[in-house]
Amino acid sequence: MGFNGITLVTGAAGFMGSHLVEFLAKRGVRVRASARPRKNTSFFDELGVEFLPADLVRPDSLPALFDGGVDRVFHLGAICNLSTPYDRLHPTNVQGVAHITRLALDAGVKRFVHASSTSVYGPYRGHPFKEDDPREPCEDYGRSKRDGEDVVWQRVQQGLPAIVTRPCTVYGPRCNDGAGKAFSRPTSITAIPGSGKQLLANVRTEDVAAALEHLSNLEDAVGQAYNIVDDSRPMLGQALRWAAEAFGGKPPRLRLPVAIVKAVARLDGALSALRCKVPDLEMDAVNYLYDDYVVDNTKLKETGFVFQYPDFEESIKELGEAYRSAGESA
Repeated sequence: MGFNGITLVTGAAGFMGSHLVEFLAKRGVRVRASARPRKNTSFFDELGVEFLPADLVRPDSLPALFDGGVDRVFHLGAICNLSTPYDRLHPTNVQGVAHITRLALDAGVKRFVHASSTSVYGPYRGHPFKEDDPREPCEDYGRSKRDGEDVVWQRVQQGLPAIVTRPCTVYGPRCNDGAGKAFSRPTSITAIPGSGKQLLANVRTEDVAAALEHLSNLEDAVGQAYNIVDDSRPMLGQALRWAAEAFGGKPPRLRLPVAIVKAVARLDGALSALRCKVPDLEMDAVNYLYDDYVVDNTKLKETGFVFQYPDFEESIKELGEAYRSAGESA
């Protein structure tokens, strides 16, 4: 299917959103980028991309996003952390989805691609998560993403040609939030939580952008959900050592029981709340470190999608090389 009109990207100033905008713009797509109002729009200006401010919790700011013939929407606008309580997540991650999908349905868009999260599955159950597994999230963020998905599924029944995507831990250039930051830049991590043998599910942000665009072109993908995760299943200890070595740090050797890490996270969370900040170490994220976390990507690969960064170790090395090169040229 061809998209000759405007492609709208919400959450365009965020980590994943900025990479998707960049991916589309470099392919000659007419992109309208949207995020909450900001003074500095140089990133979009340099790409030659239109930036139109809007806020998902202000419905009156949204209709203008669809002016001029929008035929495809990538909805990445969301609050993405495990520290914000549900009552503050709901206006953006659930009601915001209702607002934007209603406008997309009324506008008759050809495709609506929704970015959800593997957090909707909840705790690991001993086998790789597949798209038809029960959604039993265990924290407020996962619940808000599940409820946002439910809005999309309702709109599908009403005729919206929507696709739901579920990225896992996303890492890569410009990542400064979430679990992915531990593998995206130098960190001060000096200890490995638990045994260090817990299996991880990761995906590089450039592959997320490519997967979203790839799926948007598939008629058979409408009404379907797709996990987005690379082919690697590294152990936590391995991943932290690879990242430290790639960015010139000292590989962590000490192991700490997850219970101690959780206690530190609780303290960090309390101190961060006083400063109105999201803590670097989120307690609900630590809960995922007790067990493996493995996600199945078979369904996505069966569509013909090919990962640019299928191997986590090689990807981390490339990130480290790019970081050092940038430092030398600065």
